[in-house]
Amino acid sequence: MAAVLCVHGIGQENEAEETLSDRWVPALCGGVSNAGGKLERSEVAMCFYGGLFRPDESVSKSAADLGNAIDDEIEHERLVARLGEAIDDEFEHDLLVALADAAEPDSKALERPINAMLQQVARTPFFGRCAQEVVVWSLKQVRWYLDDYNLTRQLAQRRLMNAITDDTRVLVAHSLGTVVAYEVLCAHRDLPVRTLVTLGSPLGIPVLRPHVQPSIAQSPAPWPSGLAMWFNIADRTDIVALEKRLASVFGDQVQDRLVQNGATMHCVRPYLTAPATGRAIVAGLSRE
Repeated sequence: MAAVLCVHGIGQENEAEETLSDRWVPALCGGVSNAGGKLERSEVAMCFYGGLFRPDESVSKSAADLGNAIDDEIEHERLVARLGEAIDDEFEHDLLVALADAAEPDSKALERPINAMLQQVARTPFFGRCAQEVVVWSLKQVRWYLDDYNLTRQLAQRRLMNAITDDTRVLVAHSLGTVVAYEVLCAHRDLPVRTLVTLGSPLGIPVLRPHVQPSIAQSPAPWPSGLAMWFNIADRTDIVALEKRLASVFGDQVQDRLVQNGATMHCVRPYLTAPATGRAIVAGLSRE
């Protein structure tokens, strides 16, 4: 059985466990190879929960449906205005402010209207210069997961719990998946996982921290009791990994590493192939 289990982030609602495995597993094995180690593909498994965010086909005019190509400048401005109106949740607004400020640290994002911030964030490499509706949909997915009144959070965590076996020693989580992994590890102390590797984690974003279970609003935040090692890997310019040093949140037990992913700062592939990630996997598998 697989000793390494991968947990994806947001924006994977149109994928499947098999399609993500096709991309993640070779890249992760390559990262270990780049670090001078060896990892067989049979030793890696994938946890898929993205389908929980797949919009129902009967739903119309949602944020996810606003992505039609707009060539006319006037129509484009109308689209941006509609998207601005879609940010009506205080948490989503504050998260957008944080991302906009991270994208342009001197922009005084708090003083800028929502539409301007949407355009600012959409221009970053994280979103690949996509239209603003992608930003809205990303914020909605984070909010969707964190809301306690729906089952998405419970179901996502159940997917991860079901994917963990007695052989699982290392969790490799990306983006929102780092939140899912952290919450599961805190809630279930008897899991066999001993090493957590977080890639591009948003756990350090101040507006997000009080909504994590258990709350990580105060430092040092709770440490998952069964965890022996935690490697946090962040690109220097990744706006999602707003706080690069999770040791400042969870304590000095976290081993923070900085990498450079180039133009695709939050993309998972360069994270997976990074030697720093490979070394973390080797260390995790070497631990008894």
